[in-house]
Amino acid sequence: MMKLRIKGDSLRLRVSRSEVEHFFGGERIEETIHFSSEPGANLTYVLQAAADGGGTAVDYKSGNVTVLLSKIHIDSWRDASQVGVYASINLGQGISLELIVEKDFACLDRRDEDNADTFPNPLEDTARR
Repeated sequence: MMKLRIKGDSLRLRVSRSEVEHFFGGERIEETIHFSSEPGANLTYVLQAAADGGGTAVDYKSGNVTVLLSKIHIDSWRDASQVGVYASINLGQGISLELIVEKDFACLDRRDEDNADTFPNPLEDTARR
């Protein structure tokens, strides 16, 4: 399940192993959080490839946040050694949004069920010492 973190003008998505595979296969990844049973009381966040030639961007409309990754960012992220995509999106009027899209690594201090479908943590061996 894709995770969302918002802090100030920073947006971070952490994507599970299976979601990364689906994304690299051309699918869009989508999650929704419901705040009540009222219509429209939810936030949907989406990760998808930008249209041909499109750049990395973030789009917001009526409770929907869509993160669009450029082909260049996607191709770079395919490299197994690349943890994520990091970009600063200029929103105009001196405002920028820091965008982070990362592979979700296993937490070193959590139970196994919390680590389901995550990438192996590269620090796991050093944490056991």
